Amino acid sequence: MAAARLARAAPAAAGAALHAAGGRLPLPGGDTEIDWKAYMAQVEGVINGTYDYTQLQGDTGPLVYPAGFVYIFMGLYYATGRGTDIRMAQHIFAVLYLATLLLVFLIYHQTCKVPPFVFFFMCCASYRVHSIFVLRLFNDPVAMALLFLSINLLLAQRWGWGCCCFSLAVSVKMNVLLFAPGLLFLLLMQFGFRGALPKLGICAVLQVVLGLPFLLENPIGYLSRSFDLGRQFLFRWTVNWRFLPEALFLHRAFHLALLAAHLTLLLLFALCKWHRTGESILSLLKDPSKRKVPPQPLTPNQIISTLFTSNFIGICFSRSLHYQFYVWYFHTLPYLLWATPARWLTHLLRLLVLGLIELSWNTYPSTSCSSAALHICHAVILLQLWLGPQPFPRSIQHSKKAH
Repeated sequence: MAAARLARAAPAAAGAALHAAGGRLPLPGGDTEIDWKAYMAQVEGVINGTYDYTQLQGDTGPLVYPAGFVYIFMGLYYATGRGTDIRMAQHIFAVLYLATLLLVFLIYHQTCKVPPFVFFFMCCASYRVHSIFVLRLFNDPVAMALLFLSINLLLAQRWGWGCCCFSLAVSVKMNVLLFAPGLLFLLLMQFGFRGALPKLGICAVLQVVLGLPFLLENPIGYLSRSFDLGRQFLFRWTVNWRFLPEALFLHRAFHLALLAAHLTLLLLFALCKWHRTGESILSLLKDPSKRKVPPQPLTPNQIISTLFTSNFIGICFSRSLHYQFYVWYFHTLPYLLWATPARWLTHLLRLLVLGLIELSWNTYPSTSCSSAALHICHAVILLQLWLGPQPFPRSIQHSKKAH
């Protein structure tokens, strides 16, 4: 009931959050936007007829986001007087912030895991998140709003539409792919390999349709720019690896080690925490009706835990985290901290972890101490996710098999 009241009160709570962040929006100027003018210049290039991604540039560099970003920010370009009315853009992003909170509350309403008082901190305690959404006008909030819409559709068992929205979120910014291993696991568990193929096809076809004008012009240029997995990050902006020497931060071997750790931990969670039926992991490829353990509908906590954990593991082993990347997982942190009961992690300690994470993201420029504190907090969350009970209990599934 408390969660339901929170979901219904999302707009009012978010309005209070905006007021806590400073009441009225600041006047437009160079101290608010960071990439907005670059976004508008890149979009304007497309409007003027340039479909070769290698020729699309902005003040801060080349266009490195997929085609969905172009279409959404093209709409914002026209809605804000060719990108000149930053105040209007901030108002639009304020509405996006309210919509995102509503979508997040609807997700949490179905879990019944997080104490209601935690939502106060989600709404009002993060200056950095308010800044990312309402002042800086990054594309990250747009991608995450679409991602949370996708999760709501998955929870409603609208798997096709959920995959469509997931792909649309990926087309705005590639970070949403951190949720992809979890989504793939859920699709295989729910439908098997053959049943999952149409859903995966939806994701792929949407990417092709959205990128078609650019693929026809220069396919290699589009794919290499918009889905560049090897892009180099600047050490000056890193939030999570400031305590490393810059040479090591930029070294290819370090990047490969992080990728290996990321994939290893995903595999361990898939084998030991998510897949707990007693069958081989390869049984997920079978049609659910042909498995030894009778198929059971996925619960909201199974869906949310798998997706949020998949994304969090990716963030823990990211080559670099920039300040706007905080929204990639900010709204998932309460669930990750409170969904799995752990006696050693009291409410106060969980709030302390949230507070230290917030402090780390608000330290500018980042320091060795702030980066180390962030990794320690991430390690605490990972440890409790590993040690705590998971929403795929082996005993329940075995008892159902016995019946």
